[in-house]
Amino acid sequence: MSVAKRKKDAFVFIDGNNVYHNLKLMAIKPSHIDFQKMSNLVCSHFNFNYVKSFYYNSIPSLADGKGIYYAHMKFLGGIRALPNFVVKTRKLQRSSTLEILAEKKALINDLGLCHKCKPLVESNCADCIGNTKKREKGIDVMMAVDMLDLSVIQNKCDVCILISGDADFVPVARIIKDNGKEIYSAFLTKGYSYELRDKLDFFILNRDLLIKKCLK
Repeated sequence: MSVAKRKKDAFVFIDGNNVYHNLKLMAIKPSHIDFQKMSNLVCSHFNFNYVKSFYYNSIPSLADGKGIYYAHMKFLGGIRALPNFVVKTRKLQRSSTLEILAEKKALINDLGLCHKCKPLVESNCADCIGNTKKREKGIDVMMAVDMLDLSVIQNKCDVCILISGDADFVPVARIIKDNGKEIYSAFLTKGYSYELRDKLDFFILNRDLLIKKCLK
């Protein structure tokens, strides 16, 4: 009598920023998505045993507005409450300081522009006046380290499933595979990298599939 082959255990690693913004591009509200269903769906597609998910995301500052801050924290709280989910965050960084912004706005003021011209210059030269731009910093590194640690070093899973379209993960994927573990990719139809598709077996989460299988 043949013995049934054990399904391999998979951990799911979700690039929250990548998924969040690409859901919006697909006209799907991120708060409407059940990330537990998404995790189960990708594991089922690759025929692995779903064990645990890790959701990575940057968080805004109260300086960005109380509405934005508390809405995002509520969103993350909902994900954190899901069974077998771990949420990891970092603060959203800014590419320039508010002091530099104030200084460059002062330079615009010193030009002596009329009340009609000044708003036009400010709105059309955002970079010139030091417009602060928010960006994630350290999330990709955190994800890469965790995937390598949990699969190769601690041997807690057989398979990593990355939900992201970011090519930055190609090098760590190579290391994981070189060390005898498996890694697969799932990504939304918006914002995916050709290099990631070229290096890993992948599963595309298109809009119809998300609406049919992953809504709350």
